[in-house]
Formats: sequence, structure tokens, C-alpha cells
Amino acid sequence: MTATLADLAAQLRIDSIRCTTAAGSGHPSSSMSAADIVAVLFEKYLRFDFQRPHARNNDRFVLSKGHACPVLYSAFKAAGAIDDRELLSLRKLGSRLEGHPNPHVLPLVDVATGSLGQGLAIGVGMALTARMDGLPFRTYVLMGDSETAEGSVWEAFDKASHYQLDNLCAVIDVNRLGQSRETELGWNVEAYVARARAFGWHAIALDGHDLNAIDRAFAEAQAKKGQPTCLVCKTEKGRGYSLIANKDGWHGKPLPEDKAREAIGELGGERNVRIQVAKPDAVKGARQDAAAALTLPTYEAGEKVATRKAYGDALLALGNARPDVVALDAEVSNSTYSDEFHKAHPKRYFEMFIAEQNMVSTAVGMAVLGKKAFVSTFAAFLSRAYDQIRMAAVSNATIHLCGSHAGVSIGEDGPSQMGLEDLSMMRAVSGSTVLYPSDANQTAKLLAQVMECQGITYLRTTREKTPVLYPATEAFPIGGSKVLRHSGDDVATVVAAGITLHEALKAYEQMKREGLTVRVIDLYSVKPVDMKTLHKAARETHGRLVVVEDHWAEGGLTDAVLEAFMGERERLPTVVRLAVTKMPGSGKPAELLSAAGIDAEHIVECVTSLVEGSPRGAARGGTPEWGHTHA
Repeated sequence: MTATLADLAAQLRIDSIRCTTAAGSGHPSSSMSAADIVAVLFEKYLRFDFQRPHARNNDRFVLSKGHACPVLYSAFKAAGAIDDRELLSLRKLGSRLEGHPNPHVLPLVDVATGSLGQGLAIGVGMALTARMDGLPFRTYVLMGDSETAEGSVWEAFDKASHYQLDNLCAVIDVNRLGQSRETELGWNVEAYVARARAFGWHAIALDGHDLNAIDRAFAEAQAKKGQPTCLVCKTEKGRGYSLIANKDGWHGKPLPEDKAREAIGELGGERNVRIQVAKPDAVKGARQDAAAALTLPTYEAGEKVATRKAYGDALLALGNARPDVVALDAEVSNSTYSDEFHKAHPKRYFEMFIAEQNMVSTAVGMAVLGKKAFVSTFAAFLSRAYDQIRMAAVSNATIHLCGSHAGVSIGEDGPSQMGLEDLSMMRAVSGSTVLYPSDANQTAKLLAQVMECQGITYLRTTREKTPVLYPATEAFPIGGSKVLRHSGDDVATVVAAGITLHEALKAYEQMKREGLTVRVIDLYSVKPVDMKTLHKAARETHGRLVVVEDHWAEGGLTDAVLEAFMGERERLPTVVRLAVTKMPGSGKPAELLSAAGIDAEHIVECVTSLVEGSPRGAARGGTPEWGHTHA
């Protein structure tokens, strides 16, 4: 057993050297420290069908230290999943073997890794999914010691213990050397063990190059009940080649060809070891409820309902209809109203407490295994999980985010609780869908569509109760908008969404009494944006657009509108932005909207000024020359 594993481990080291030398970049030394761990795991413990990488029964392996992917790709080669030619295409344009694992191009991996500190939380989501579905697969997460400095790692340690995930095994490759210096704890493996145990884990310290010790540790982890297990493996970076083994300054540096030949010779020369990774047992898992017809909540026109409440009601309806819907919240479920889902479907609701980074990555782990994952918290608090959201997009994952308590309209809680950056950051996520409903029926209809969207979706909800504007029969296609007020005499267009749409409607009534008519557009789909309707409004309302948003001036609703006119060479509209530009404080919602200059009175003032100050001295209803787009 040991001789075969020793040959496999040596081959993993050699192939890690070969592919990084061929690429001229990469991380051979970090791969070499983990080779023995990967060899034992793949040869003896992993149950995985490489022909069906997404089979429900497969064990899951997450390489959290994604820069060490050469050792993973080398293991794929040993298992016959890729050939040597593909291995040597590492990091080349068009190769499936990117510099960090990426499921966009390589279906053998579930998630993208490389932004360190996220893999264990993803593993928590996978282990929870196995438990939900009554499946016996195990989840293994290989971490580097450097990444344990990230707080998100310990959020995941905490939640894994809280949920008693004995089907989860974390492995820390303690090779002592980080990118620029020795790690915080160096080779103090007992400190890692103590920390893991303090978080409620079963922890084992071992020599990460002793194949028998690794074998025994994985067996112990597999047998442990009621606790997740952490293997703390003392290793050497660059193990197997004396020039770089345990030497600083070799992080992320491939070996030159002459040194690569020397290292391969020291490791005993190239090998052609092939392994048969065992396939999982054919277990069906727990019986899944059949999907039922979706019955969304409905609300009467004029009724006052907060969109955050409509989100909770609609989420419950989705959960009632679809057994694959799961919900996660960060201990604010009585404010986001996801607690309605919790009451009805407690086995599919997961409390992540005040740990937003872990919450998002856990949702990713569930989503890549087929769950429709809905994640809710205050919009402001999603900002701390932005890297996890960004990496979810890189992972090709589909997760559905809801940020409540957006904007200054939340009132007295003050700026620490106000989501004022969320539209900007969510619009910037690759392939994202960003929605900002203005009433309860619209919220429910949009959430039902969100469930079928791919990628990262974001729904922005409002704390305040607002009047229901639309009948329950109204349709709200993603990428659309609603023109709520219009006439042939409109002198400008007011574009708004959410809370400011209601202010725009108040402003419309006030201006109408004064003989001034404007078009009012509900831009509920912020990304993708309704270019056609915006262009038509610009043509028909004298090129005057006023955009009102309960958001910082940068990157929000106005920028989405401006981008709709990108590429236009002539007749660009004049776009005026009313947004939050100064740090708000505490106060009543109406006071804060007024102080920010985004309430009905300020809309009236802006439109009046825009019309009266238009070129050629155009009075109300006049036709100005169109100028360059500006904010």
C-alpha cells in the first residue's frame, strides 16, 4: 500500500512541476506540500464518478487553496480524467486548466477557488445538502494554513460544529510558509488543533508526509459521529526537492527547465501511475416531495405593504411549491420576513447568525449541488460578503440575494444600517440580475421569475410600508419597466424605483395641479435595464430625464439609465440625478428623504428648474435642444 501511494505522491509532485514549468507560472511548491494528502484521499477515500461529476452521490472535494491546483489537475490525470497533453496546457489561453480551478470551463470541479478563506464555508453548504437529501456522500476541504487568518474560515468552523456536520472533513496543509513570510502560527500545529477543538471540532495533528498517518486520520474522520473532523497536517512547502523544500522565496515560482529536470530526478523520475478512484454507491437518498403549483400571495390596490414583507410571503410560496428551495438568513429573519419560510419549512431553512460571508458561501455550496438558494439580510450587510458574491459568479453558481432596509428611508437607525452602495456593487457582478420592486404584487411576481434566473440575482426591498400600485394580474418581465403616468404633453420624464417611485407619483400630482405634466417610469429592473422605454421617453419628453434614487450617487439607478444611452452619437438626453450625496443621520423616513433631496418636493423643484432653464429659453412644454448626457 505505502509503495503504491508513495509512487502516486511522487508523480503528483513531478506533474505539478512539469505543468508549471511548461506554463512558466504557477505554484509548484504549494502543490508539493499537499501531494501526500491528495494521494491518500484520491486512492483510498474519495468516492467519485469522473464520467458523471455532478452525480448526487459523489463525494465532494473543495480545494480551498486554489493556487495549488497543479496537484489537483495532476490527480485528475492519475485518475484518467484528463491526459498529459491537457495537463501541460495549464494556464494557457483556452485551456480548461486555469491558474485557479474554475467550473465555467472544467466541470470536474464544483466551485472556483483562489480568493482564500471561502472553501470551508462552501463545504458546509455541501455537507448540509447531503444531510437534507439523506445522501451518504462526504465533503472534503483542503485548506492552506495562510488562509486560516481569514475570519470567514472560523465562521465556517463555527457553523459546521453548530450543525454537527460529521460528514465534513477539513484538512489544513500547514506548510509554514506564506507568500511573503512565515505564517502567523508557523508549524505550531497544536495551536491549530486547539482552535478547531474550541469551535467544537474533532481535530487530529499529524505528519502530512506520513502516508500511513494520513490514512489512519482519514479513517478516523470517516468513523467520527456528531462532529466534523479537522486534520492538521504538518508539511513542507516544496517537499521532494531539496533546493526549495521548506525554503522561503519560492511561493508562486515555477522551476526553470534545468531545475525542473533536477527536481524530477531527485524525485525518482517520471512515472505513469494510474489509479481507479472508487465510484459512489448507488443510493437514492431521502424521498423528495414533488413540486406543486405555485400560488403567489396577492395584495389589494391601495393596501399598504412593505416590499420586505412581500418578499417573505413570496419566499414561503416558492418553498411550498418547490422542495429544492432553501433559505438562509443572518439572524434578521423577523425583519427580512424569511422567518415565514422557517416556520413552514424548518429543515430547509438555515440560520447563519451574524456571519454574512459564511452565509453566502454556504449558499454557493448548496446551489452548485442543485438547490435554489435564497439568501437574505439587510442590504448594508451584504457589502461585507462582496468577495463571496463575486466568487459565486466566478463559480458559475446561481444564488438569489435579497437586501432589505435599503436607503435613507429606513429612518431612525441611521447610516450604519442603510444600504446605499448595494445597487452599485450588485450591478458590477458578472452576469447579475438586479431588481428593485416598488410594491408588494411586483415583488412577488419578480421573485417567482428570479427562481428561474441563472447567476447572481439581487432583489432590493424597502422597510417602509408603501401603497400597492399594481393589480395582482400585472406582469413584470425582467428587463422591463412600467410607465405609470404619461401624456402627449409631458415636458420631462421622472425615472424612479422602490421608495422614490412613490415620491415621484406624489410629485406628478403636485405638478399636474400646476399645469405641468411629466412621464413617470418605474424602473424596477435595474439590470438588465429597459433601454427601449428609456429611449422612447427621451424622444417624447424633450430629452429631459430626472432620475431619483435612494442610493449614493455613484453606480446606482442613474448610472444604469446613463448606460442605456451609451453608444449614442447624437441627441443625447439631459439626465439629472437626484441621489444621496451627504452622509445621512437618524430621523423620520420623510425627514431623511427630504434631507437627501429625493422626496416629492425636490422632484418638483428639479423638474421645474430643468424646464424653465432649458435652452432657447423654452417655457413649460417647450422643445429644447438636446445636450450631452450629464448627471
